[in-house]
Amino acid sequence: MSEMLTIALSKGRILQDTLPLLAQAGIELAEDPEKSRKLVLETSRDDVRIVVVRATDVPTYVQYGGADVGVSGKDVLMEFGGDLYEPLDLRIARCRMMVAGEPGANERPGRLRVATKFVNITRRYFAEQGRQVEVIKLYGSMELAPLVGMADLIVDLVDTGNTLRANGLVPLEHIADISSRLIVNKAAMKTKHRRIKALIADLERAVAQRA
Repeated sequence: MSEMLTIALSKGRILQDTLPLLAQAGIELAEDPEKSRKLVLETSRDDVRIVVVRATDVPTYVQYGGADVGVSGKDVLMEFGGDLYEPLDLRIARCRMMVAGEPGANERPGRLRVATKFVNITRRYFAEQGRQVEVIKLYGSMELAPLVGMADLIVDLVDTGNTLRANGLVPLEHIADISSRLIVNKAAMKTKHRRIKALIADLERAVAQRA
């Protein structure tokens, strides 16, 4: 089992965008992950398996050795703040992390309320600017918070911006460009160095070919 290379992925956009890159590296799933209820999936290589976990849990599985490598959005990594090796930007699942709200809402005087699921990122961002805010943690439907007067601003991922516009909100401040990254367990990088370096090189070529 120690010779097995374990890759942690999350279902959804990241999984679908990562599978073609892995295929170019000679790693293909033995069955459709969307139809299987298995959490550990075999691949076309006997020495590589994929574990399917929640997106927010990918860094934890990699840091604590449940997986040797994983693919995680930069937003999750920024919020997680763990000790991981991050050797490659896969340039998939791209979007932006923004402060958003009604036009001019970020210029209101006094202490603002900010609704977000990215509590750590939000606190860091406003603290670095010397601005005091009250952070309200939500797990979804961020756009609703300003509409019902619960918050002045939100911090969320923005792709097309259509959801913001549909609710009368606009992007106000840019926090970070987000994409998915390959992450590696630091101990595994030492004990399985040759195999992980080969995987990184294969994925680098796959990313370059897509550019």
